[in-house]
Amino acid sequence: MNALAHGIGSQRDLPLSPFYAYAGAFAALLVSFLALGLLWSSSRFRGDRAGHPLPAVLQRLADAAATRTALRLLGLAAAVTVLLHLLLGPDDPDRNPAPGAVYVLLWVGLVPASLLLGPVWRLLNPLRTLHSLLPPRNPRPLPPALGTRPAAAALLLFAWLELAAPDPSSASSLLTFLAVLTAVQLLGAARYGARWFAHADPFEVYSSLLARLSPFGRRADGRLVVRSPFNSLDSTPQAPGLVATLCVLLGSTAYDGLSDHPRWITTLQTSPLGPTATATLGLLAAVALVASLYGLCAGVLRLMSPELSRPLTSFAHSLLPIALGYLVAHYFTLFVTEGPRTVMMAAGTDNAPSPAPPLGPGGLATLQVLAVVTGHVLGVVAAHDRSVRLFPPARAVAGQLPLFALMIVYTLGGIGLLVA
Repeated sequence: MNALAHGIGSQRDLPLSPFYAYAGAFAALLVSFLALGLLWSSSRFRGDRAGHPLPAVLQRLADAAATRTALRLLGLAAAVTVLLHLLLGPDDPDRNPAPGAVYVLLWVGLVPASLLLGPVWRLLNPLRTLHSLLPPRNPRPLPPALGTRPAAAALLLFAWLELAAPDPSSASSLLTFLAVLTAVQLLGAARYGARWFAHADPFEVYSSLLARLSPFGRRADGRLVVRSPFNSLDSTPQAPGLVATLCVLLGSTAYDGLSDHPRWITTLQTSPLGPTATATLGLLAAVALVASLYGLCAGVLRLMSPELSRPLTSFAHSLLPIALGYLVAHYFTLFVTEGPRTVMMAAGTDNAPSPAPPLGPGGLATLQVLAVVTGHVLGVVAAHDRSVRLFPPARAVAGQLPLFALMIVYTLGGIGLLVA
C-alpha cells in the first residue's frame, strides 16, 4: 500500500521501553482516577450552557452571509481542483497531489482545523453547496433512529479504502469512492433536506465530533463563546450511531497501527484469502473488538445500575478524547511530512520531496505515547463528571469502575501497537 495510507513508521523504529510505556500509562490512569474520586464529588460541566462570549465583531463576521459564501466557494473550488487532478493528472501519487489532498489535507488536516476553528467542514462541504444549487423540494423528516449511522458506515468505507483496498491512491479508486459518496449524499439530501449532511456525511460528522474538543463553540442561545473543551464534550448529543461512529474511528486507527507490524505484513502476504480480503477482515475485526469491549462495559453498567436508562450512549462521549489521542499518535508524522509535500505538488513542483520530520525517533515515540495516554486521561475525566451526575453519591466511583477497566484495556492496546 502507498505510504499515504499509513500515519506512522514501523514500530521497530521507535526507541521506547515497553515496560516504562505501560507503567507510565497505567500510573497516569490510576492516579487520575483516584484523584477524581477523592476531589471531584459533583458535576462541574454545563454543556452548551457554558462559555464566555467572544467579541460581537467576531460573531458578526462569523455569521455574515459573505463569510459563509466565501467558505462554500473555497470548499467547492478545492473539490473541483482535486477532481481535475484525478481526471487529468498522472496516476502516480508521487506526482499527483490529489491522493495527498484526500488522505492528508482532508482526513488528517480536519483534526487540527476542527480543534482550532470548530466544525469547519460544515461550512466548506462542497456537497452542501451543490445541494443548495438544486431546485428546492419539500424534504421529509429524518427518521428518529437514523442518528449518525450513515456517517459511521461511510467512515468505515473510507477506512477500508485507505487501509485495505488494493490500490488506495490510484485515481480510479478515489474517483469511485468520491462518486459513490456524492451520489448517496445528494440523493439523501434530496429526500431529507440539508439536515441529512449532519447525520450522513462522514467528513462533516467527523469534523463536528472533533470540534467537541475545541475551545470555541456556540452556546445554546447561538452565541459564539470560548469555553473549556470539556463543556463542549459534555454537550455531545447522545444520538443513535454515536457509539458506532466512535468505534469505527478507534478501530480503524488501531488497525492502521497493526498494519505496519511485521507479523501482520507476513500474514497478508501468505494468507490464502489474499491480502485484500485478509486486510478487510482485519479491519472489521479491529472495529468489532473495540465495539464489543465497549458493549460489554455498557452491559456491566446496566447490571450494576438498572436505573441507568441509556448506558450505551451515556458515556460514549468519553471515547472521543481517546479517538483524538490515537489520531494524533498515528497521523502526526504523515501530516507534517506529506502535508507540505502535497501543497508543493499542487503549486506545481513535480515529484516534490517530503520535508524531514520535525522530531527524531525518540521525540516521536514520546509524543505518540503522551497522545494516547492524555486521550485516555481526558476520557476518564469526562466519564467521571458524567458518573457523579447520573449515579447517587455513594455509587459514583464504583459505578465507573467498568469504564475505568475499559480505559485500561484500550490504553494497553494502544501502547502495545506503538511499542510491540
